[in-house]
Amino acid sequence: MLRPIHADIIRRALSGNFSPRALEIIIKANMKQDVLSGQLGHDEYHFDNNAFDRSKAYIEEQRLVILSALERVEAKPAWEAFGRLTHTAQDFYAHTNYIDLWLSCQESGMMPSPNELDPLDPDLIDSPALRSGKLYYPFEALSFIPALKKFVVQFLPRDSHAWMNLDSAERGPLFEYAFQAAVRRTQYEFDLIKRGSSSHDLALFRDSLGSHA
Repeated sequence: MLRPIHADIIRRALSGNFSPRALEIIIKANMKQDVLSGQLGHDEYHFDNNAFDRSKAYIEEQRLVILSALERVEAKPAWEAFGRLTHTAQDFYAHTNYIDLWLSCQESGMMPSPNELDPLDPDLIDSPALRSGKLYYPFEALSFIPALKKFVVQFLPRDSHAWMNLDSAERGPLFEYAFQAAVRRTQYEFDLIKRGSSSHDLALFRDSLGSHA
């Protein structure tokens, strides 16, 4: 997803759960995953190129970083890890065919509201039919240039990121499904940290202690 959309997802999902300064650090770390160094050679950051196992392992790694940082009473590294984690979790819905698979399971002709989508359907999250967009570099890099995009995309394979992504509203009505799924997944990831933390560690994570770490 585009960086402003990642920021919007986090604010919608987490506002009221973190202090303003914590939320901004989380957002900054989330968006940093989309800088050039995070795009090249890091499929696991974005669920690209069918890197499902690596992306899931990356999310789990960031969860452990969060819990470890909180045990050391270090809030900022926990917030940064949560930003990285949420970026990857959010991109799952924009960079894979999960939305298509979920909709294909609905009653014929039915188009449920985006708010009804289950972001963690156990039959789909590990489905053998799950695919993510491939990045056909170097040619696909040209598709990220607005002036060239419409000329380049038509020459890329249909399993490319350029064709499959739901990164913004311009991709059509399925974007809203990916957006709402990402909001709910972000809330779910926060709930996981809550359940795995002591009351003190959770207060530190939320930046609600009397004195800041």
